[in-house]
Amino acid sequence: MGETETQAVLHHGEKRATAAPEAPRSFAVADVVLRFLLFAAAVISVLVMVTSNEKKTFSVPLPTNPITLTEVTRTSKWRYSPAFVYFVVALSVAGIYSIITFLLALLALMKRSMPTKLLSHIIIMDVLLLGIVSAATGTAGAVGYLGLKGNTHTSWAKICNRYHKFCRHIGGSIVVSLIASVILVFLVLLNIYALSKRIPK
Repeated sequence: MGETETQAVLHHGEKRATAAPEAPRSFAVADVVLRFLLFAAAVISVLVMVTSNEKKTFSVPLPTNPITLTEVTRTSKWRYSPAFVYFVVALSVAGIYSIITFLLALLALMKRSMPTKLLSHIIIMDVLLLGIVSAATGTAGAVGYLGLKGNTHTSWAKICNRYHKFCRHIGGSIVVSLIASVILVFLVLLNIYALSKRIPK
């Protein structure tokens, strides 16, 4: 074997030795599945929230004559609360983002690889979205708990003893949003591991 051929073999061996291994293919499949589940959770959460409106009729005393009762109709709507509006916007963004990244992950699965730069950008966006969805879930949960229990110290009355459908929808939407947050945590951990596998040892 000539000197030139020997150098070529050695150079090829060095490239193979320094090539970063890819994460197992099962990780790419899991990424696609989790992003689809994130999309489903975001859509379900938004739909349950926006269909929570409920109208009720109550008998209340007149201000001028407390003995006389009059019927008053009140409607409880999600858009009356800024916390719930933020919740719907945040989960809508999560739904749009998840379908875009789902398509990217599916394309990467078909090509058996995702560019490292794109993967790092997706991780950053996943972390940002996790913060947004978690904040929206916590905010909506705090308002929902206040509606369920009230607050005697500030004289805030509970409303869930009257608006049953409204509160059931709010609670269900928050639970599904919490599931979406957990899915995002798994996505961040999964892709950080996949990115770490590309770092040369």
